Amino acid sequence: MNVEPPVQAKLLQLAAVDAELTRIAHRRTVLPEQQEVARLEAERNNHKDAAVAVEIQIDDLDRDIRKLEGEVDAVRKREERDRGMLTSGSVGAKQLSEIQHELGSLERRRSVLEDELLEVMERREASAADHDHAGARLSKTEQELADAQRLRDEAVADLDVAQGRCDQDRANLVDLFPAELLTIYDKQRTKNGVGAALLQARKCGACRIELDRGELARIAKAAPDSVVRCPECSAIMVRTKESGL
Repeated sequence: MNVEPPVQAKLLQLAAVDAELTRIAHRRTVLPEQQEVARLEAERNNHKDAAVAVEIQIDDLDRDIRKLEGEVDAVRKREERDRGMLTSGSVGAKQLSEIQHELGSLERRRSVLEDELLEVMERREASAADHDHAGARLSKTEQELADAQRLRDEAVADLDVAQGRCDQDRANLVDLFPAELLTIYDKQRTKNGVGAALLQARKCGACRIELDRGELARIAKAAPDSVVRCPECSAIMVRTKESGL
């Protein structure tokens, strides 16, 4: 097909706009601010999991404490009952001996239970400190995440502005080209990423391959308004004084 050289030259502007749109799309996928948000979200979730794990541990310890306190209280009440019987003077010598023996056993049992209770309470105190620490780390990470999300949103907004500008530039350019030329350009851009490029110093600006002498001679003989395509990558090659023909 034939297209006036000035119109063909405008393809370089369109290609530059499309290249920038491609870069913008790529930056959206590798945005450092988004990567930081993702990192902090994972860290926040880890801290949440850690806090929940400590909360479960504290609940278990509280249940153990209540159980041990109940057992200590039951033993203490049994001791008080036995002492009441001892001081009442209403029991015989044999029963008195049995009660005294039981009291000794109860005192030992209570001592063991109180030791266990003390140990569990100490573990509960340590877990509470762990929970406070986990909560502090979670709060810190959530603040860092909020800051990172703000920076991410600002970066995305900048990309949106840049894309909007490019979209407008592209809309202004596409009306300059014949429909057939634009179809060829868009199809090539979809296939290989570059629809048109400058033929510069005997190299295709799209694939960067230097054309051989025979191909250059063929292109040199082509009419100025002839649409020339790269024999290697099929991109439309725009010819200027820089083409080395």
